[in-house]
Amino acid sequence: MSVRILALVGSLRAGSHNRQLAEAAAKLAPEGAEVVIFEGLADVPFYNEDVDVEGSVPAAAAKLREAAQAADAFLLFSPEYNGTMPAVLKNAIDWLSRPFGAGAFGGKPVAVIGTAFGQYGGVWAQDDTRKSVGIAGGKVIEDIKLSIPGSMTRFAETHPADDTEVAGQLSEVVTRLHGVATEITAA
Repeated sequence: MSVRILALVGSLRAGSHNRQLAEAAAKLAPEGAEVVIFEGLADVPFYNEDVDVEGSVPAAAAKLREAAQAADAFLLFSPEYNGTMPAVLKNAIDWLSRPFGAGAFGGKPVAVIGTAFGQYGGVWAQDDTRKSVGIAGGKVIEDIKLSIPGSMTRFAETHPADDTEVAGQLSEVVTRLHGVATEITAA
């Protein structure tokens, strides 16, 4: 059975190290797992209940929901902006939490990882992301964690996929998430 893992990247920057981590995760996915990076978070408007009405949901938000509904699991990549998650990632979580009680996360497994410039690798942002996605209905896998500090230095000249330590850790994250998703879908 193939497991589809939807990756949401909380950084829109062209040279984003979190985007590079997502690319590495896709490359390192074990057999039977497919990591798909969602393209288009920048196009999703800020969540507003007034526009979240059947038949008039903005196209970019509908595309996000469709991709999330098709996913078996989620891998969220969060940098840290001013001590918390970036707005683009929080906005995606808000859209996927609706409609209330039937959001796209719907008990599916979610892992949150990332890298940041600071000495702790964005742990505050990742903790906030776990809290938010858990409230939104995702089954947060609390013991799958990866926070890589010093991103601007560590990945200045090396893609995360080419960093042996990071590639090994990332491979373990994706393999464990795949395992949890497989167990849940088989149950």
